[in-house]
Amino acid sequence: MEIIKKIALALTIVGALNWGLIGIFNINLVTLLIKSTMINNLIYIIIGIASLISIAYFFEEKMTHE
Repeated sequence: MEIIKKIALALTIVGALNWGLIGIFNINLVTLLIKSTMINNLIYIIIGIASLISIAYFFEEKMTHE
């Protein structure tokens, strides 16, 4: 499960960096690199799901062993 959390976090970071590029330079790397609208939408869905996993991880209660 830890690997899923790391992948989700990495995808969320990539998505955030893409939004930063859109905001600053008006460059969307997803549409620049992949011309298929259907694949673009799939990538956005995957990154959206990754962000939900990351949100859940953020609120996950940490258990400490004392």
